[in-house]
Amino acid sequence: MRLALDEARTARDMGEVPVGAVIVLDDVIIGRGHNVVESTHDATAHAEMMALRDAADAFGNQRLNDATIHVTLEPCAMCIGALILSRIGTVVFGARDPKFGACGSVVNLLSSDLAWNHSVEVVEGIMSDESAELLRGFFERLRARQ
Repeated sequence: MRLALDEARTARDMGEVPVGAVIVLDDVIIGRGHNVVESTHDATAHAEMMALRDAADAFGNQRLNDATIHVTLEPCAMCIGALILSRIGTVVFGARDPKFGACGSVVNLLSSDLAWNHSVEVVEGIMSDESAELLRGFFERLRARQ
């Protein structure tokens, strides 16, 4: 999660919402990403999506069976869909997202009650204070500038 926080800081330094993600398989980092929504004018350029693209390129396959994604903020519905399709094994996230979170905050798209063809384990709250503080500080500075 520390490396995901580094990715989030990179996003922050670029003026992006500070969310970062790292994908690990067999103790090897195979993908990294951070938000680049503003700079790319691409609503799909979330940290998780960028890390998935990076991992698929590095791994040579879009199927990332048994890989774990560490992300600083609870994934949204779009990202959960991509994580399911990529066959990610585990999602580890820091801070909850009360506006868009799809691991239980707004909806739980990874609930065992849903009939997806792939199930994903969820671990939440890892370094949540650090993750939340990055976001809080970013939005406080943004509001102060406006």
